[in-house]
Amino acid sequence: MMTRGTVKASELNSFISIRACLPWRVIRAQTWLAGVLILLSFPNAFAESDFSTFWKEFKSAVIAGDKTKVAEMTKFPLSMSYMEKPVKSKQEFLRRYDEIFKGEANAAQCFKSGKPHKQSAEQYDIYCPFKETPNDWENAPIRFIFEQTKSGWKFTGLDNVNE
Repeated sequence: MMTRGTVKASELNSFISIRACLPWRVIRAQTWLAGVLILLSFPNAFAESDFSTFWKEFKSAVIAGDKTKVAEMTKFPLSMSYMEKPVKSKQEFLRRYDEIFKGEANAAQCFKSGKPHKQSAEQYDIYCPFKETPNDWENAPIRFIFEQTKSGWKFTGLDNVNE
């Protein structure tokens, strides 16, 4: 039986071993928290790698002429150049595919060597020259626009910056 104010040696040892474990739990929790905070502070790194993956797939689909795959990677309505009606649906996109990708610019040719430019964490674009002057990168007014959406990266617009 214990008297008030005294602790048996075996009880003291178990109390000390419990106390000794607590700092490790705190350190583990702090390490875990620090790791989460580091990951959350770099969302752009993930967005960029996601865009890179998207771009490779999108570019390959356009070069291959895979209209269905390109349509799946497009957000509707698709914004179009000045005075052009937006593309409202996948069916309309498939009908207007040549207008979009072979109209003023030859997108397949442009995408082979062109590089997308980051406008913000949620937007990239690529400028292409006119199809009549495919090597005139100084005058590349045809802009293909890509945006981060709730369902991932999508092709969202086509613009002629000269209009």
